[in-house]
Amino acid sequence: MADFRASLAEAAPDRTLSPPLAALWWAAKGDWAQAHRIVQDEDDASSAWVHAYLHRVEGDLGNAGYWYRRAGQPVASDTLEAEWERIVAALLTHRP
Repeated sequence: MADFRASLAEAAPDRTLSPPLAALWWAAKGDWAQAHRIVQDEDDASSAWVHAYLHRVEGDLGNAGYWYRRAGQPVASDTLEAEWERIVAALLTHRP
């Protein structure tokens, strides 16, 4: 997690990051559109989870709910910051 957070000082994410982690990187940098572009056409549960988070950030809770269901995740009720950290930690733990 510390290395991932430190990488936010860079101009672009590490090219070896999975699409969901790259999207979360851009989200942390405040570039919602770039983050959304990355995950919108991915078809895996991790990308769906990040997609749900992004729609929650946007305030589109109905759309977020759809993506949480696709991800097999409960709808988040904690802060956006806590959810971001939880997703990053889960994805970093399960990296190939």
